Amino acid sequence: MDDARSFNRFADFYPYYLQEHRDSTCRRLHFIGTSLVILILATALLSASWVLLWVLPLAGYTFAWVGHFFFEKNRPATFKHPFYSLLGDFVMYRDMLTGKVPF
Repeated sequence: MDDARSFNRFADFYPYYLQEHRDSTCRRLHFIGTSLVILILATALLSASWVLLWVLPLAGYTFAWVGHFFFEKNRPATFKHPFYSLLGDFVMYRDMLTGKVPF
């Protein structure tokens, strides 16, 4: 599928998103990054340490982009589909936790 393709619904985007995450190391790195994002967000909210919110993109994207550039060998969907890609990270995270997507 062409990365420049437009998607009208997340339900149409998600199969494409999973196709872009076939490499297990890439998926694991996404899982680590998303776990850190959730942990940092929870810490920021519980402690009212709002400065931690600045770290969220670094924590999430660093692991994901290493996975794409070095293991998956593709460009992250974030560049063309930023909102669906962010949602895709969390849906894939849930699907990995429930066993729908393999680690």
